[in-house]
Amino acid sequence: MFGIWLLWYLTLGTIPVFTVSTGGRQLSPEKSVVWGPGLKADVVLPARYFYVQALDTEGHRFTFSPGANAFQVKITAPEEQFTRVGVQILDRKDGSFIVRYRMYASYKNLKIEVKVNDKHVAKSPYTLKGPVYHEHCDCPRADSTAWLEDMSCPQAIPQIQRDLAHFPTVDPDKIAKEIPQRFGQRQSLCHYVIKDNKVYIRTFGEHVGFRIFMDAILLSLTRKVQMPDVEFFVNLGDWPLEKKKSTQNLHPIFSWCGSMDSKDIVMPTYDLTDSVLETMGRVSLDMMSVQANTGPPWEDKNTTAIWRGRDSRKERLELVKLSRKYPDIIDAAFTNFFFFKHDESLYGPIVKHISFFDFFKYKYQINIDGTVAAYRLPYLLAGNSVVLKQDSIYYEHFYNELEPWKHYIPFKSDLSDLLEKLQWAKDNDEEARNIAKSGQEFARNNLMGDHVFCYYFKLFQEYAKLQVSEPKIRDGMEKVEQPDDDLFPCTCHRKKAKDEL
Repeated sequence: MFGIWLLWYLTLGTIPVFTVSTGGRQLSPEKSVVWGPGLKADVVLPARYFYVQALDTEGHRFTFSPGANAFQVKITAPEEQFTRVGVQILDRKDGSFIVRYRMYASYKNLKIEVKVNDKHVAKSPYTLKGPVYHEHCDCPRADSTAWLEDMSCPQAIPQIQRDLAHFPTVDPDKIAKEIPQRFGQRQSLCHYVIKDNKVYIRTFGEHVGFRIFMDAILLSLTRKVQMPDVEFFVNLGDWPLEKKKSTQNLHPIFSWCGSMDSKDIVMPTYDLTDSVLETMGRVSLDMMSVQANTGPPWEDKNTTAIWRGRDSRKERLELVKLSRKYPDIIDAAFTNFFFFKHDESLYGPIVKHISFFDFFKYKYQINIDGTVAAYRLPYLLAGNSVVLKQDSIYYEHFYNELEPWKHYIPFKSDLSDLLEKLQWAKDNDEEARNIAKSGQEFARNNLMGDHVFCYYFKLFQEYAKLQVSEPKIRDGMEKVEQPDDDLFPCTCHRKKAKDEL
């Protein structure tokens, strides 16, 4: 259905409008605010986005929705007969909206109109003076400093600094030999080299299918910006590899999950990365769609704690048993059994999957480890329910910036105080609501698509500085080609200008 909806708007680039007057307050087009990275021509994202904040005629912010169809958005390329842009307005139900759009072709200029009842909002229309490139246009900026500035990337990222502190220098020749010898027989690894902004790979191990996620983000980055020459190894497995207590020399291994007893270099998870690359495409769950599907208002949510998942950790078994003992407090059930024997008398029947958005009908979200960290946490935080997070040795790239009792409610790894923490949340409803709000703000401000691109680039940039010799395209490597199935290929003005010199 979404595909049909998207195609319907591809050539029009517009969303319908209705008269807006809410609770006696009149929505003001002039005083409402529009901002965000999607108003910059040079910020290329798979799905560009910007925000609209509704204000009334007195200049006061709406803190509730003025109506899902309060704003009209039209995106066109003035010089073109057709504008191949998919547009979606997401109502965050707090008086603000995300407008996201995915471009399927590149344009000389782009015009964005935001209106209420045919009146322009704020400084609309916004003109993006291009060229304005779409996601699959291979047109990297040579000046990475300017790219970082346009993307509003931070000067430094603490988690990257912590991870790289274990490696004062990196010898590409040495790791190219030693890491495959040490890990290549037992683990699934990718050996990558980025040289002259081209990506090369050699795989080790039997199960290397997950390389598609790493290939995709590297190709996307090299289409956008000139990457440093860099050589590194990516662990495709769940568990971090480089143990802190290892008796061998430390080796830099990039992983999607870190742990307190390892020294792997952590990247955004493949799940979060893929959701960014495929927003308004193959995936339906992403950091923007969640914000428009946060369920009923806080006071109307179900006060039972919710969890669904598979049996990938012993504590999950204990959670389901706890739920069966206290069904009015916890609603936890398995959707699949794989690791343990399914004893229905202990764990109940296997239940059907529910839509992720249906989780937010519940006030309390339980986040408990799977094989490693549970990769659903970014999406849970983005909702308007409070997250109860298990104490864990495992972490994603952003966990160390989260604060217990500010962004989530912690509970012990053995679940011994989970019931107590749930009771606290019920007894302190306003404080729990504030924690939910803080977690949501953290997700909105740190886990969007542009933040993920910034993290990857800064990681490779800082890692490249540690190299003591030039990365080399090694024997057995193959080039990872850019996709060639683009229906509307672009012409890169940067390459053209360079060719004419």
